[in-house]
This record gives sequence, structure tokens and C-alpha cells, in this order.
Amino acid sequence: MDFAKVLEAEADILERIRRSAHELHASVNQLYGGGLPYAFHLDGVAEGVTRYGGEVCRREEDVLPLMFGAWFHDSIEDARQTYNDTRKRALALGLDERQAFLAAEIVYALTNDKGRTRAERAGEKYYAGIRSTPYAPLVKLADRAANVRFSVRRNAEDSLHMAGVYREEFPHFLAALRTDSGDVRLSLPRGLVEQVLSDLGCGGEMPCGGG
Repeated sequence: MDFAKVLEAEADILERIRRSAHELHASVNQLYGGGLPYAFHLDGVAEGVTRYGGEVCRREEDVLPLMFGAWFHDSIEDARQTYNDTRKRALALGLDERQAFLAAEIVYALTNDKGRTRAERAGEKYYAGIRSTPYAPLVKLADRAANVRFSVRRNAEDSLHMAGVYREEFPHFLAALRTDSGDVRLSLPRGLVEQVLSDLGCGGEMPCGGG
């Protein structure tokens, strides 16, 4: 399966998915990075999945659910949607029943648990759900990659702080996403991992996890 060719063939429905995600987050006035439309982040995540998705997606029928998951990954957590809302939206946008189920499962897996702290909201149960959901590890890594890239390139105190947080926790984050199941759909693209490491300045004299 040629991932890029499927993306090209499905360009019309992908654009509908993209616009729908943008409109949903705009409807709840969600912003990103101190004033940008949240669409900026959604497109950043989708860009990472577009670039590296071919390494883990080997079935043509999985491309649309994967891309839907990238654009809608925060819709339950941040845009007042439910699991059923997400599945119904996927159906309305042209995915079939199996695709809509997979799309909703990806979004649900990336929805943080209830908690008072960052650690409570993304604990072991949360990562176990990601590790057991096809394509969720890729979308979560693309989500982190987009946040990291924005943080390290934006010269603002809050962003620099978050870049430090991401650098400190990256070894644990990566270990929490990895599984030895052998299912390629649960794997992490090496190129995307290396991109995050590079953006964080990890390795050499600045290793992640306290360097």
C-alpha cells in the first residue's frame, strides 16, 4: 500500500475532515500557544502523521481513520464531544462503520484521564489504552512532536518551560508508548522519534531525562 497515493486519492474527504476539526475547536474558542487558532496544532499533528504514517499503516482502509484521529485527537478532551459524537461525526464525513469505530477508538485512547495533576491525567491506565489501540501510539507521538517543535521555536517563558518538561520526561514518555506486541499498527516510526530527539536537543552533551 502506497500511503502517499492513498492520501492523494482521498484528498477531498481529508479536507472535509480537516475543516470539520478546525470548526469544532473554533466553536469552543480553544486557542493554542497564547493566541493562535487551535487549528495550528491540529495541522501540526496531522503533518507528522502524514509524513510518517506509511511506516505503520499498511492497510488502505485504515488511512482515513488514522488521519481523522490526528485532526480530532483532542475533540473529546477539549471540545465537549463524547465517544459517540466522534463516531457519528466520522460517519457523517464519509467513513464507513469499521473506519468510524477505529477513528473513535484512536480519539478516545488519546483522551486524558481525570486528574488534578499532569501525572494523574496521563498515568499508566492512560498509556495502557494507547498501547492497545491501533495507531494511537503514532498519533500520540505526533501530538508530542508538534508540541515540542512549537515550544522550542517560540521565544516565550511558558514555552521554554514546557520544552524543559518535555525534555525531562521524554525517556519515560517513549517507554510508555512502546510495546513488544509485534503489531506494526502499534509501532513508533523511527524517523519521528529522531525528529523529537533532535528538536529537544537530546543526545551528546544534552541527553533527555535531566541533561
